[in-house]
Amino acid sequence: MAEPTDGAEPANRTGSRTERSRGRRAEIVTAAAQTFATRGYGNVGMRDIAEAVGIRGASLYHHFSSKEEILYEICLAVTREPVEENLPLLDAAGTPAERLAGLLQAHIRQLRRRRVEHLVALHERTSLTEEHLAEVDRYRQYYHRRVRDVIAAGMRAGEFRELDPKLVALGMLDMLNGVSGWIRGASDDDVEDVADTYLRMLFDGLRP
Repeated sequence: MAEPTDGAEPANRTGSRTERSRGRRAEIVTAAAQTFATRGYGNVGMRDIAEAVGIRGASLYHHFSSKEEILYEICLAVTREPVEENLPLLDAAGTPAERLAGLLQAHIRQLRRRRVEHLVALHERTSLTEEHLAEVDRYRQYYHRRVRDVIAAGMRAGEFRELDPKLVALGMLDMLNGVSGWIRGASDDDVEDVADTYLRMLFDGLRP
């Protein structure tokens, strides 16, 4: 096996270091979200976050340059992930109603998994820089637009009654996002029951 050249690191060592860095960043984001949710973003400093993670302040700055950057990472987690993980369900086979049902179930499961981060993003997103807020909003608006489009497709197909698809999508997502305020501690079965109940309420209101 060839030896690494001067100044180079074996691939497995570099990969291991990268994985450790990603793991530490995720740990910081989780701890910061919990701290922001408990104490409020404005009342928390970088030292508080470092203490919550159990690391020195200098180590924290190695991963994030400011607490706003950490807040940005939290907000991305609850806006980019749904776009990447849930929206492909709208491109799957099936009727508009079937595809929308799949997305709504995934949306509720994601809210349960990211409950604390979602609450922080909901209440603290205005503390982001203008550039970061615009990026987060792009993900939110794209998600809404895709949901609106599948609702409109369902109306054209006669599955849903004729309403303003934009308002329906806004109301539907607002109703779903409210789940994060009270779904704490729910089991997998509880989450499926919530998803089923919400689907029944929403679709009963949409059917002709």
